[in-house]
Amino acid sequence: MFEGADFPKSLDEEVFNLWLENGRLSKIRYNYVLIIWDEYESNYRPVYAEHRDEIGEYEVYKTSVGRESLVAVYDLYSESRIM
Repeated sequence: MFEGADFPKSLDEEVFNLWLENGRLSKIRYNYVLIIWDEYESNYRPVYAEHRDEIGEYEVYKTSVGRESLVAVYDLYSESRIM
């Protein structure tokens, strides 16, 4: 996943599927997984959100910090990409 010139490196599909599963199995009722690129760690990481408005809040906050970039957002249950 995330292969090509637009992305710093690819993400293993098994890792991505594990993130989806972990989000669905959480005791907290998450609905979304945000895929974040961490520039310092040179790696992707998941951030889970319960509500859609948290996505915009995360993006505004992290863009100002500069270390992390929001790459994509997926619905945990339909697995559709929403951003």
